[in-house]
Amino acid sequence: MIYLDYQATTPLAPEALAAMLRWLGGPGEGFANPSSTHKAGRAAAAAVEVARDQVAALLPKGGRVFFTSGATEALNWALFSGAKAKPGGVAGLSIEHAASLQCLERLNAAVIPVDGAGLALSPDTVPIPENGLVATMLVNNEVGTIQPVADFAAAAHAKNSLLLCDAVQGYGRVAIPEAADLIAISAHKIHGPKGIGALWVRDGIDLEPLMFGGAQEQGMRSGTVSPALCAGFGAAAALAAERADADAAHVERLWSLAMDMLPEWTLNGAASPRYHGNLNVRREGVNGLRLMSDAREVAFSLGSACGSGSGKVSHVLRAMGISEADARASIRLGWGRYTTEAELRDGLNAIKDAARLQGVD
Repeated sequence: MIYLDYQATTPLAPEALAAMLRWLGGPGEGFANPSSTHKAGRAAAAAVEVARDQVAALLPKGGRVFFTSGATEALNWALFSGAKAKPGGVAGLSIEHAASLQCLERLNAAVIPVDGAGLALSPDTVPIPENGLVATMLVNNEVGTIQPVADFAAAAHAKNSLLLCDAVQGYGRVAIPEAADLIAISAHKIHGPKGIGALWVRDGIDLEPLMFGGAQEQGMRSGTVSPALCAGFGAAAALAAERADADAAHVERLWSLAMDMLPEWTLNGAASPRYHGNLNVRREGVNGLRLMSDAREVAFSLGSACGSGSGKVSHVLRAMGISEADARASIRLGWGRYTTEAELRDGLNAIKDAARLQGVD
């Protein structure tokens, strides 16, 4: 299998696995509850805090990291609690991930449109609530476009509103804007384990606790914390920081290779500003769903993994003004640290061969 679906999830880094194994042990090893006050519990608690610092190192200064079960939980927490803290109204991008979008719908949020390149319109021309909350993702998960988060943060702050940034696809790859007030991230998008994410909250912002019970996670999210998941997340974050330049250069090489091999395909979304580990393209006459079936040895997608079973076309592409027919002719390819040039070349050739079976040369 050639894996080209890095937006859905990424392979677990060996370093992250090694960090986790210590805390998945049996008797005599690191299995203690980090809330326990004995020596083993304190050691587990220390491991959680080391991981917290590693995760925080890739985020702005002046805030706190709260571990969650993933970015979906972090976004739900931020949106519903943030809307209570700032009751003046909510606004969010039309191309947000479903984890935000469905919350925004429940909150009757104003919709911030995007243009045909998949970039948010200027905050000067869209509804920004007074004493409310604005949700703006950093890197779109379907087309990779980088949104003007700093501009929206400035516009929100001018109206005494908060800015929530879904940084899931950008964390560890793209600089996080300093001006954000709430930031949601996920471990498994940066070669960490599934089942853990985090919400970063700027100092001075008070959210309601997410869960009650044992006052874990600084009193904000009760429930026993997993040292293994935290350690894996921390190790992945530390590795992302260490390999930032090498990973970025590798992604750019793969992007250039893909663009050279797919000259007949149309790029969905702007080429810049964009994270170049995400390539969303379309080809007239291609049925994306059939393409996936015929090129079954290549793992790629039609859009968000969270909506892949719905049968609906991408809401992101439709929000960009792309027709339903063109959206169904679109595919998303994602690569990163562990993708080799040979794998990408072989994968793209397999996709092109599958397109020929549909009469598209």
